[in-house]
Amino acid sequence: MNALVGERMSIITHKPQTTRHRIIGIFSGDDFQIVFSDTPGLIGQPAYRMQKAMNRAVQSTFEDADIMLFVTEPAEDYTEGDPLIQRLRESEAPVFVIINKIDKITEGQLKNLDQQFAVLIPKAERFAVSALQKLHTEDLLKKILDALPEGPEYYPKDQLTDRSERFFVSEIIREKILELYQQEIPYSVEAIVTGFKEGETKEGSPIARIEATLFVARKSQKPIIIGKNGQAIKTLGTEARKAIEQFLEMKVHLELTVKVRENWRDDEQMLKQFGYLD
Repeated sequence: MNALVGERMSIITHKPQTTRHRIIGIFSGDDFQIVFSDTPGLIGQPAYRMQKAMNRAVQSTFEDADIMLFVTEPAEDYTEGDPLIQRLRESEAPVFVIINKIDKITEGQLKNLDQQFAVLIPKAERFAVSALQKLHTEDLLKKILDALPEGPEYYPKDQLTDRSERFFVSEIIREKILELYQQEIPYSVEAIVTGFKEGETKEGSPIARIEATLFVARKSQKPIIIGKNGQAIKTLGTEARKAIEQFLEMKVHLELTVKVRENWRDDEQMLKQFGYLD
């Protein structure tokens, strides 16, 4: 979606379950508007209420999508019994299988992948792209436009998403947590922006002063996030600040606080606060 919309909408890491929320990306032209909906991956056996809420976001796309874009990559492995593959086979909407990261594989490997998905989802059209290199993404965009039905314009042409700057800042912080911490820690943390004020530095240049709270699921996780002598959270703050500055295109002063909320992934009130439940 980042490549097709032309803006950074979704965080990207090599770890599974990176995406937690359904994010809308809007791409408008003179005579068209495409509304992309980037959802979490479907979790086969959800262990927490949070994961069940993430699955509901996936299920809702099958109800309202005009085209299903199934983005996969060479490292992923699917079988006919996979619940997501079964849903895509049964989808009434057209299905596009998008094999991403083709710059990382040989033509022979790509041919094998293409043949596998021809068997797994026979009704689907298949596309090979590299989102990072923008390889064949323009061709894919044209195919999407050709396949979409005519309809009303839902958003102003200059609107790019339904999410706020605060949301994307919290996602950038969570992206850096995924990159910097190992094992269960990133999946036990939620980042929430609690303060966001724009002003000017002494020199008169714009600056955003941002406060964010990191909620962890157990007391033992708090010292891991902070690190020895505060080094881990200092590194996190530096890396997140740099990325936020690039996103906002201004200087940023970032303050991070860590709080413990036992088992927040199963806490209805906390999940509502974090935007997983209505």
